[in-house]
Amino acid sequence: MKKVIDKSIPDTRTGKLIKKALESKNMTIKDVLHNYMYIRWPKAYIGAPLGEKDIAPIADFITSLIAHPDDKEKMEQLKKDFADTYHGKIIITEEALKLIHIGREVSTTIPERVLPYSKARNMVLNEPDHIVALECPCRAAQKEPCLPMNVCLIIGEPFASFVIENHPKKSRRITIDEAARILEAENARGHIHSAFFKDVMLGRFYSICNCCPCCCGAMEAMKNGIPMLTPSGYISIVDPKKCIGCGQCMEYCPFGAMRIYDKRMHIDPDKCMGCGVCTNKCRKGSLHLALNKKHPEPFKVEELLKSS
Repeated sequence: MKKVIDKSIPDTRTGKLIKKALESKNMTIKDVLHNYMYIRWPKAYIGAPLGEKDIAPIADFITSLIAHPDDKEKMEQLKKDFADTYHGKIIITEEALKLIHIGREVSTTIPERVLPYSKARNMVLNEPDHIVALECPCRAAQKEPCLPMNVCLIIGEPFASFVIENHPKKSRRITIDEAARILEAENARGHIHSAFFKDVMLGRFYSICNCCPCCCGAMEAMKNGIPMLTPSGYISIVDPKKCIGCGQCMEYCPFGAMRIYDKRMHIDPDKCMGCGVCTNKCRKGSLHLALNKKHPEPFKVEELLKSS
């Protein structure tokens, strides 16, 4: 479908995002509409698969932009390909803090060895100090959500301004220091940081989500065999000389990767995603992160800046 950039599109925050999408060589008119629906009604987009019946019609329409619901074969293929177009990279708190303090514009592509998908790997930051705290759509879709709600960090333009314009009651502009406090508080609660990328979001990074296992749609998708989240590239290591087997760290592990036997904590390497949540929960300092060579490489802001 051929695109025509309409000069009559208003010069509003919403209009600027639509124009950016229309100007993209990799997006069709259908993709542009998909983009608008996703960011305009995120709760509907994410909530229907989680069981929110009252918003399912909107999400069904969004799904129809990609494949007709009656086309079972195409829908099955869509599930298989979904993670390639919409995915998150787990990042440790240290790197998440560096990312919001990046301080300059960035334009690069994340290597596939770090983000193992063929699509949506661009890291483009325009006005990176423009940060918006948005009500988490995954939490909003739950009857008894984790609190607080405003923990999705939308970073850079044109996304931040679009969200503020279209979700004035569910979002607010925040400073870099406020964003840092949100990241640190979410880590303390045992929640993981994920840098999210999406094909129709101009094929690039747009947010840091702070995910909890009880609400997160991406973590639920992982349980259903859709690899939406890529491991951080680290693995948690236990120092047997310091560990007393108290189990306090295990209570915070979002992936169920920890268990006690022989009075010591043990890490399941097949389940550990290297989020680092457990490392600051040990009173004895017996846990630390190490590189996991079996997983994709870590996301490192210094490397990102070198390639930009």
